[in-house]
Amino acid sequence: MTSVVQHRVRTGDGITLAAEYYPHDGDRPVVLLLHGGGQNRHAWSTSARRLQSRGYSVVAYDTRGHGDSDWDPAGRYDVERLATDLLAVRDHFSADAPPAVVGASLGGMTALGAHLLASGASWAAVILVDVTPRLEFEGARRVVTFMAAHPDGFATLDEAAEVIAAYNPHRARPENLDGLHKVLRQRPDGRWVWRWDPAFVHSNFDFLRDGAAAGTEQFDAISHLLIDGARRVTAPTLLVRGLLSDVVSQATVEEFTHLVPHAETVDVSGTGHMIAGDDNDAFTAAVTDFLDRCTL
Repeated sequence: MTSVVQHRVRTGDGITLAAEYYPHDGDRPVVLLLHGGGQNRHAWSTSARRLQSRGYSVVAYDTRGHGDSDWDPAGRYDVERLATDLLAVRDHFSADAPPAVVGASLGGMTALGAHLLASGASWAAVILVDVTPRLEFEGARRVVTFMAAHPDGFATLDEAAEVIAAYNPHRARPENLDGLHKVLRQRPDGRWVWRWDPAFVHSNFDFLRDGAAAGTEQFDAISHLLIDGARRVTAPTLLVRGLLSDVVSQATVEEFTHLVPHAETVDVSGTGHMIAGDDNDAFTAAVTDFLDRCTL
């Protein structure tokens, strides 16, 4: 089995992030994998090992407030703070050479936000996974509504599996529920709750749950921030879109390619917002093909 090394990365404001490092000898850049808002580093396990087998050293880490990383004591999870964390991880693992960054959903937003804090030349490549600076409001609201639901968790893993299956109807419900231990933890009272800080949603994205009229202004503010970040992207760039996604549309893809004219795009059929989980073979093939071409 290929090696994986556990790391703890300290951020500038004292948060400790849990990270897994998949080392490989060679001259290819380190690849940083950033998960989505309702996920953690384990969402990347298959992709990380496949990238490692192709000659890349890979890092997958838990965003603050997710997985095994510290929760922010003040509930601060804005894009700028997450982007600052990304730069701390970059400096920890790849201080001597620019790494590639792969960001899914929230991870892609974080990668764009980092371009407001550091030059686009600081990255060997940028890969955004079903995220663009301006997202479809209803799709984003569906994600946030799912994350905010069931604040008291679930009585059993089977109950949790039913809820997840309803959210992802195009993905087969797993027969073996052991994998849910990666996204759920059991409280002392026996109930299973998500492995993320509820403040992550309530401090930043509650406005999405109130409908378009109430949330448009805040939604647009986030979009403008990400648009400013996208304009500063100079590294080779790939946008991977799930054709069944309700978060990224053809219109938002076209706007993104106008902002980043050198960007390539690829659609993955049969996948929704969580592309790597829906079809990891197709996703990893698209990512490795792009990295092989632009980083050798």
